[in-house]
Amino acid sequence: MTPKAELQRLERIASDSLYASGVNADTVRYSFRIFERFLRGNSILEMGAAEGVMTELLAATGKTLTIVEGSKAFCDALARRFPSAQVFHSLFEDFAPDRAFDNIVLGHVLEHVADPTAILAQAATWLSAEGRILAAVPNSRSLHRQAAVLMGLLPGEEALNEMDLRHGHRRVFNPESFRQCFIAAGLMLEMFGGYWLKPLSNRQIEETWTPDLLAAFMRLGERYPDIAAEIYVVACAKPR
Repeated sequence: MTPKAELQRLERIASDSLYASGVNADTVRYSFRIFERFLRGNSILEMGAAEGVMTELLAATGKTLTIVEGSKAFCDALARRFPSAQVFHSLFEDFAPDRAFDNIVLGHVLEHVADPTAILAQAATWLSAEGRILAAVPNSRSLHRQAAVLMGLLPGEEALNEMDLRHGHRRVFNPESFRQCFIAAGLMLEMFGGYWLKPLSNRQIEETWTPDLLAAFMRLGERYPDIAAEIYVVACAKPR
C-alpha cells in the first residue's frame, strides 16, 4: 500500500472509531494504569493516540509529551485538546524526531501496522539511553475469542472479527507472536503481562455489568495473562 493510500485508510478508520466509548475506553484507561508503573525519565512519545483516551492520562503525568498520529482529523483534535503537547501528523514509517524519548507508548497500535517488527526496530532508535517501549495489543487467546470459536462465530482465535475489521486491525497477536516481534526487532523484554479477563462481548458487558464487576475482571487479567483480553510488553534496547 502506498503512503497516500495508507493515510486515506487511516482517515476512514478514524471516522468510525469506537476506542473512546464504553468498555473500549475502560480498557485503554486500565492499560495506562499498567504502563504508569514503568514510566521513567521526563519525556513520552505516544504513537497512535487516536481519540486521546490514553493521551489525557499521559499528559497528566507532567512529562513532556510528543504525539505522532496518522489521522489528520485525530491530530487536529489532539492539538486543540492538548496544546502543551507536540503533535505530528505522519505515518510512523516517515516520522523523524529530532530528540530521544524516555518512554515510547504504543497502546493498541501494533495490530494496525503493516510491519510491526520494523516499527519496533525504528522506535528503538528513538529511545534515550535508559528508555523503554511500552506496548499493548489484543490477545487472540482471550476467553471471549476462544468461546466464539467453540460457538462457531469465529473460524479461529486469530481470525479478524467485526470489531477488528472496523478498527483496521491487520492481525491478532497471541502471546508468543507478540513477544517475538520485540525479539526480532533487537529489543530486550523486561516484562510481559496481561489484563482484562473478558468472558463476553463488549455489548453484553456494557448491558449487564456493574463498574465494580468490570474493574474486578480488569484486575483478574493480570493473574492470567495468557488468556487475558489484552497483553503488554515493556522492552528496552539491548546493552551495547
